[in-house]
Amino acid sequence: MVFSSPIFLFVFLPAVYLIYQLLPGIRSRNVWLALASVVFYAFGQLEYTLLLLASVLGNYLFGLWLMSGRGRKLAIAGAVVCNLLALCSFKYLDFFLRTVNSLAGLELPLLGITLPIGISFYTFQGMSYVIDVYRDPGAGTRSLGKLILYISFFPQLIAGPIIKYHDVSRQIDGRSLTPEQTLFGLRRFITGLGKKLLLANTAGQVADAVFALTAVQLDARLAWLGAVCYTLQIYFDFSGYSDMAIGLGAMFGFTFRENFSLPYTAASIKEFWRRWHISLSSWFRDYLYIPLGGSRMGAFRTGRNKFMVFFTTGLWHGANWTFVLWGLWHGLFSTLEDLGVIPKRLRDSFLGHIYTMLVVLLGFTLFRADSLEAAWIMFQQMFAGFAPLPANTLTLIALLDLRTVCVLIAAILLAFGLPQRAARRISEVAGPALTQGGQILIYAGIFALCVLNLSKATFNPFIYFQF
Repeated sequence: MVFSSPIFLFVFLPAVYLIYQLLPGIRSRNVWLALASVVFYAFGQLEYTLLLLASVLGNYLFGLWLMSGRGRKLAIAGAVVCNLLALCSFKYLDFFLRTVNSLAGLELPLLGITLPIGISFYTFQGMSYVIDVYRDPGAGTRSLGKLILYISFFPQLIAGPIIKYHDVSRQIDGRSLTPEQTLFGLRRFITGLGKKLLLANTAGQVADAVFALTAVQLDARLAWLGAVCYTLQIYFDFSGYSDMAIGLGAMFGFTFRENFSLPYTAASIKEFWRRWHISLSSWFRDYLYIPLGGSRMGAFRTGRNKFMVFFTTGLWHGANWTFVLWGLWHGLFSTLEDLGVIPKRLRDSFLGHIYTMLVVLLGFTLFRADSLEAAWIMFQQMFAGFAPLPANTLTLIALLDLRTVCVLIAAILLAFGLPQRAARRISEVAGPALTQGGQILIYAGIFALCVLNLSKATFNPFIYFQF
């Protein structure tokens, strides 16, 4: 069950919200949300529900140990090792075996372990909790129920944003829900739903078709089209999920921090990462980059720390060398910017936006490819495929029907924030009353289009579910 499925929209969410409103007191509401969250996860992967609960219980017990004040270094070491061991066992063991087989010419059998949905997200939330308790024993909780709700809360359980316990602990203990907050949550949820079903899915259909082509079937036009469409797909897919999570959280009285801030308007790779997947960037900053020394120990160690962070960021996204190299690709350009090899005057001009988007787009081409060989074929065709066959042109025409072209144009404009600026300007001129009436019509229209889209059964899973 996912946010954009009919059973979630028309059964699960209304039932959970209605019962939540009828329950008296914050404790009963918290228990209900925790129970609903576990049921939500069980709908997706019943067999791994116990793994989720074991992760919560383990981090809860390590938190109690840390709060006791005895053997705190041993406790934090044990907590980090247990979390990483669980993550690596389910996510990276086959990747390790494939790499060993490739390098050593062996044929070690793969285990074929199914990846638990959201394991990277809830593992990182559990780790952030125990690390924060290690740093400040007063930051922990003795209530297992509160920790279950924090880690398993269904709006952000399986694809983030990554929330830190100290950001929501007071909200768990007491929160209010106003009509304005509910309306904000509904609007934000519908915005995310529209991003996913109307924009990301359309771009994703084109991207999937292009990346499935062979080298003979590709040319430069198709390769660039596939790269652009995947760059649009991953942004609207993931930012759409984050919008839905933030909106759902608001409907239950929670305030989550933003996870995206128009990243494709960035004029440097460093700025891009201040705007893209903000919760993950801040997690690695707080729990890896700064503990390694950050930028306080000279240029060489700063560069080393940065590459370590980007290597880990790439590996976090998936068990494939394409993800690792994607992370190192971003680390390379971030370091070049630090060293001044890519001058600041470039980044202060329009060329800075072009440079950044080119780096991002090429990086996402590597990210999307099934293998390094497939990525190499895409890059070859992007920069050398200028002798198209008639069949390539027919493929291009088949992919770019009128509806798809219109959706892609709308997606590009939205990704660069142009309609948002126009909406703010209209609001200033028209006044709040007229603007609110217009918003109701717009959001009702978006929701209606989403429902029609669902009826066509062309749903694609969220990209970040696999991470």
